[in-house]
Amino acid sequence: MEGIIKQYPGVRALDGVSFDLLPAEVHALVGENGAGKSTLMKILAGAVAKDAGSIQLDGRDVQLASPAAAQEQGIGIIYQDFRLVPELTAAENILLGHEPLRPGTPFLDAATGATIARELLERLGESFEVRTPVRDLTTAQRQMVEIAKALSRRVRILVMDEPTAPLTDRETEHLFHVIRTLKADGVSIIYISHRLEEIFQVADRITVLRDGAVVTTCPAAGATTADLIRWMVGRTMDQEFPSIPRTPGDEILRIEHLTTIRVRDVNLTLHRGEILGIAGLVGAGRSDLARAIFGADPVESGSILLDGKHIAPTSPQDAIRSGIGLLTEDRNNQGLFLQRTVRENITIADLGQVRRGFILDLKKEDAAADTFVHSLRIRPANREAGVETLSGGNRQKVVLARWLYTQARVLIFDEPTVGIDVGVKYEIYVLMNELARDGAGVIMISSDLPELLGVCDRIAVMCDGRITGTLPRADATRERVMALATAFA
Repeated sequence: MEGIIKQYPGVRALDGVSFDLLPAEVHALVGENGAGKSTLMKILAGAVAKDAGSIQLDGRDVQLASPAAAQEQGIGIIYQDFRLVPELTAAENILLGHEPLRPGTPFLDAATGATIARELLERLGESFEVRTPVRDLTTAQRQMVEIAKALSRRVRILVMDEPTAPLTDRETEHLFHVIRTLKADGVSIIYISHRLEEIFQVADRITVLRDGAVVTTCPAAGATTADLIRWMVGRTMDQEFPSIPRTPGDEILRIEHLTTIRVRDVNLTLHRGEILGIAGLVGAGRSDLARAIFGADPVESGSILLDGKHIAPTSPQDAIRSGIGLLTEDRNNQGLFLQRTVRENITIADLGQVRRGFILDLKKEDAAADTFVHSLRIRPANREAGVETLSGGNRQKVVLARWLYTQARVLIFDEPTVGIDVGVKYEIYVLMNELARDGAGVIMISSDLPELLGVCDRIAVMCDGRITGTLPRADATRERVMALATAFA
């Protein structure tokens, strides 16, 4: 790709970017949210039209005017939010659009399709039943379906966008094995990730983008994590986690014997000025606990006390009125209205602040949105921008702005930094500390143990729907947290 330019209203997403890929190579593409990584890859995949520049395959110019045109050239892309049909089986998803037909008929040959799908998955080291509906598969299995789908079209170039974001450590190791297998088979891979430490485990070369331009391309063996951070953000970062003095105060939230369909007899306290971490393996019940506190899931028994008063939220609206906010793990599907503007997403949780009777005061709403767009440095700095056009980090800032706007007293952050670059991560850590310093209670759910150990005052660990232990920061180590997370303590 040479001299690629892409302009959107008010912003130049790509400014003359050049990028090359060698046969059987893993080439990592890194940069902050909004640096232009996804736009560049969507152009390669035929999903977005470039304004200028050229693309060459095997030394010849190609026009990738549509995803179908890119697929014909052997280019496949696995987006962070999978593009699968939940109601169809794994086999049907893998062969969607080029299903085998019974000889001499227009009818689908389901048996042959299942055999082809099974062989593709076996090539990836998977053996689950291909007739299983995608909605019943695990996240890791869905990812393998996406890879098999690309392989079914004889992919030569495979783009992976944040492939490990939803995976456990064991699933990530299996993915790395699959990447090495594909590379040995001659597939070239473009690997996008904000988890910088894993870049060095899989990549041969690294290209860094900043503000729509290439900063550098170098061999992975010749770079360090500190180098990548400096190239990405344009400065050195002396510390990964902020040091903001705080003194936790009196109790703001108490959970007593809380039980739901997935949470069992949970007891928990949260203090003003405190950041309380919740750790645990996938399926431990962390998000289920958050949803119960937020009124999104029904509570079978137990109680919730806020400022010493019993509350029983039966809906998110009840929780919002009580002063509780939740940044969901799945910000795209559960946290945002993607087809709406930044302004509408910020004010939606408390329209009473910008309403006169039954009519919205648009000037007041504009002013409220502008305040957060500028204070949180949402980019582009345009309250009327559609949220679906924003990068992952800026989408997360919009969700944050919503709960700051409601002046929530208890804020639950569920996996707040997944798919977010190091610069925005640090901004979120600072904001969480400032919220706690100003008297809010903050709960942080994360699968990133170093993040919990670096940010939280205490860490409560869950296993099988229960709290198996709570550790003060001084006593919390990776080993002790994992022991509690596997119920071995």
